Amino acid sequence: MWAWQKADSIKTEIEAADTIFIHRHVRPDPDALGSQLGLQRILKSVHPDKKIYVVGGMVPDLEFLGKMEHVEEEMYKDALVLILDTANQERIDGPYALKGKTIIKIDHHPDEDPYAMTQIVDTTVSSTSEMIVELANIWDYPIDQEAAFLLYAGIVGDTGRFQFRNATARTFEIASRLIDKGIDTNKLYRHMYKTNLATLQLQGYVLQHVNVTEEGVGYVKIDKDVLRTFHASPEAASQLVNSFSGLEGLKCWVMFVENKEEIRVRIRSKGPVINEVAKRYRGGGHPMASGATIDTWEEMDDVIAALNEVAGEFTFEENEES
Repeated sequence: MWAWQKADSIKTEIEAADTIFIHRHVRPDPDALGSQLGLQRILKSVHPDKKIYVVGGMVPDLEFLGKMEHVEEEMYKDALVLILDTANQERIDGPYALKGKTIIKIDHHPDEDPYAMTQIVDTTVSSTSEMIVELANIWDYPIDQEAAFLLYAGIVGDTGRFQFRNATARTFEIASRLIDKGIDTNKLYRHMYKTNLATLQLQGYVLQHVNVTEEGVGYVKIDKDVLRTFHASPEAASQLVNSFSGLEGLKCWVMFVENKEEIRVRIRSKGPVINEVAKRYRGGGHPMASGATIDTWEEMDDVIAALNEVAGEFTFEENEES
């Protein structure tokens, strides 16, 4: 079990604060929002007199999880700020997050940027949502049905519905406890995995335009013209990164999605460590799931070459499917 002493000190900070802000990373996924909104719900149930705000932009497809709140810079003067699921400062959503009196980081990504005064970082945990469940247990804070729904959503999102290797026996145990709260998993899956016709047609385009290198690197390019053709947003396109993950012989794969003046790079892997490649291109993340940013399509070839290098050095075990 990780960082009991830090968990206790965070509880002390929470109980001493009158105002608490909870931030997470930009372009939030289910884990970012689930941990953020779930923690707010837990803290409000225990400390109803405290001012507890959730801050950041919202992704339309995930609005069913909850709403963000408007804040002003002066509100942060003596506040506690909890920053979740965010490895580095540049990815924090909200301009005032580091202006609080006390800054605490809770995250499961590699700790490339220790920007907070107090940190709990555990890369062995499936998701930040799983960490919040563990912390609530340590603090003896109850998790009601609404908080359970939010945290379960975060775990489901970051484990790919428990298909990824980051889903451990502990993850399943925690998920079971959350389900026991009576959450509506059917409602969750309906919302999380619904799609519109345009996105479905874009997925067909993706599947028809997958390229695979000799080293086992799959890649797809989605430029602005493709997005316009299918009336799709960059966010919707990026969500399709795993749509061809089951392709035989694939070791790692990447989707390049053009967005305004930059190109988002979403990288996934079945074995080769790819977060070091992401770091070279203004990114980072997990060894098997990372993101980066490039400025020109010419750089796409450089990213693919770098992934070819790590994929070429990787060999699956004889009894492991590729």
